[in-house]
Amino acid sequence: MCMDFPAKKLIVPLAVLVGCTILIAQLVSRFGERLGNGDDQRTDGHQQMLSQLASIANNAQNPFFGDAALNQLKTQLLRTPPRSVPELMVRFQLGEHELRRGATEAAIEQLTKCYQLLPLVEEAINSESRVEARTTTTFLLAVAYLRLGENENCVNCHRSESCIFPLKDGGIHEKREGSQKAIPYLEEVLELNPSDAAARWLLNLAHMTLGTYPEQVPDNYLIESAVFDSDEKFPRFTDVATEAGLNTRSLCGGAIIDDFNGDGLLDVVTSDWDVKGQLKFFEGTRHGKFGEQTEAAGLTGLYGGLNINQTDYNNDGHLDIYVMRGAWLADQGQHPNSLIRNNGDGTFTDVTLEAGLAKKNYPTQASAWADFNQDGHLDLYVGNEIVGNNPAPSQLFKNNGDGTFTDVAAEAGVLNNRYTKAVVWGDYDDDLDPDLYVSCYGHPNRLYRNNGDGTFTDVAPDLGVDRPIWSFPAWFWDFNNDGAIDIFVGSYEIVDGTGAVARSYLGLPFKGETLRLYQGDGKGGFQEVSRQQKLTQLSLPMGANFGDLDNDGYSDFYLGTGYPNYEALMPNLMYRNQAGQGFADVTTAGGFGHLQKGHGVVFADLDNDGDQDVFEQMGGAFPGDSFGDVLFENPGFENHWLKVKLIGHKTNKAAIGARIRVTITENEAKRDIFLYVNSGGSFGASPLRKELGLGKATVIDQLEIRWPTSGQVQTFQNVPVNVCLEIEENMQEYRKVSLPIISYQGK
Repeated sequence: MCMDFPAKKLIVPLAVLVGCTILIAQLVSRFGERLGNGDDQRTDGHQQMLSQLASIANNAQNPFFGDAALNQLKTQLLRTPPRSVPELMVRFQLGEHELRRGATEAAIEQLTKCYQLLPLVEEAINSESRVEARTTTTFLLAVAYLRLGENENCVNCHRSESCIFPLKDGGIHEKREGSQKAIPYLEEVLELNPSDAAARWLLNLAHMTLGTYPEQVPDNYLIESAVFDSDEKFPRFTDVATEAGLNTRSLCGGAIIDDFNGDGLLDVVTSDWDVKGQLKFFEGTRHGKFGEQTEAAGLTGLYGGLNINQTDYNNDGHLDIYVMRGAWLADQGQHPNSLIRNNGDGTFTDVTLEAGLAKKNYPTQASAWADFNQDGHLDLYVGNEIVGNNPAPSQLFKNNGDGTFTDVAAEAGVLNNRYTKAVVWGDYDDDLDPDLYVSCYGHPNRLYRNNGDGTFTDVAPDLGVDRPIWSFPAWFWDFNNDGAIDIFVGSYEIVDGTGAVARSYLGLPFKGETLRLYQGDGKGGFQEVSRQQKLTQLSLPMGANFGDLDNDGYSDFYLGTGYPNYEALMPNLMYRNQAGQGFADVTTAGGFGHLQKGHGVVFADLDNDGDQDVFEQMGGAFPGDSFGDVLFENPGFENHWLKVKLIGHKTNKAAIGARIRVTITENEAKRDIFLYVNSGGSFGASPLRKELGLGKATVIDQLEIRWPTSGQVQTFQNVPVNVCLEIEENMQEYRKVSLPIISYQGK
């Protein structure tokens, strides 16, 4: 009897597996201390949240990755006839299972046995499936060996150049077995299917890890180095995460950088999607080494969270934290999110239950804060995913002004009921009421116009901003400084994964949507301009954010790319804004092309030297795909800058929604620079203390602040450059703030 064998395409990405629990991490029993530091700030609600999260960490079950699934497959193997197609298929599943759970050697053992079984059972496989059976098995065995090389070199013996594409110098593997053994298997796949772009990509990559690229790559499979060249010259950034104490290993998660203790130094918060992954707090110090203060801050036991952001929900002047949990887990992801109050004394308290934010829990990875009704209190929109096979409703929590919230999504008309990947607020029609853009995976996106009466209307179809269908990160910004808000939306349509990305680099036809850039016209309309702005590369971004790397006053952006499977070794991408006339890929020149999966991306001047560094929270979804975070230090561009911290009074205290307009003279020509107070893009939250590049301008002709709630416009003339200013609503003068300049430990 002939049998079909699972095609290589069935090694599917996470996003395609919505509605199933295949991506739940290996949930074995383990969790650390349940309580924080034991101080008197702990509330009953805080203790209840710790108990809930501990229960989730200990009791959640996974039929695909946990020990139960593994044991079931092993039992099935014992009952399977030897030297048969069923044995081949069970061993293949075991190998895939072991690889994803991080047991690489065990995966190689099972997949090697599969490879050896193939000629013995080939006649029993459907004739149409034989080649696919061989390529699928051989390809995954090659991937397992590549993963072995990554573990032995990039993970366990990490250096600043590890996994920076194209690999050279310190990125070359010292332990060579993994890549050496992967190469002949990849060549075999290509002999069977010369058009397999994924195998071709990984073959070139394997040779890079050995230092044998391009000389030893067969000519017919070689990808020329010119394919990877940047569009223009750009100074190289260096990963200093180890020196700074920020190279923490975790699965995918979120990141926040902001000043949580008010000392002028930026702090770092990271989350971990694993239900046992600890939320971590790193305090900035004057000697440049970030010190982990998780336990001292009372955060111990607050686990999980694919995404996080910051806010000041109670207008007390202290930045709070919001954690989103349960994403990608469908029925098993109905975990509570967390609102974590900053107590103002270096500690935090989970107040979710008291605030009324956990009455209904859904799998969540996206949320954003804004004052939608302009009452001076920040409200929260939470975009949810699916429960079972049905999209979960989104939630709009109106801030009641007393520490509690009420879900008004239904009456406001923003339930959405689509699989939500990103939510962002911005005033696209310039009427001072924040509007809401919702990125929906597998459905048209939403642009909810704020009607000013507590309700919203979806105008995305009318304005032509509802694509791409398979979208992920999104944000509002003004990329060309014309005073009109624009929309960025990243596409995450994974048809052929790594193969499609490789074909895009090679200039060959590929399947998959590319990102969209919608340019605002200042009248409430938009035009799609991604092609005109030179944004045609297939990128598959997850984490993404924007900032101004070279302090020229134009926003650049970085994409953390990839998908869950281990073969998704594709460089994260940096694009430089060419004065609003197009974007140049500077990935290779700038040293930004990290091959591991990037999630929380943050642009922030961590060392207070005037230019923005880039922090990236790294790691994949599978239990064996953790990786250390990176911090790309900015080498400097000799341009001028300004930092502005706004404090609202009638407007919310964090000034979220305020617009900053700077007018400068450069090269004898006046121009404006626009920036809005928000936290940035998907998974990464940049500081609410805004950082603006000023180019070569030696003085700011005019600094203008427009406050959203009051509508007040403050203007200041002849403002100095290279300073940090604190500006309060209704105040006629600004205050200069002295910030200590630090250097990273060992630098």
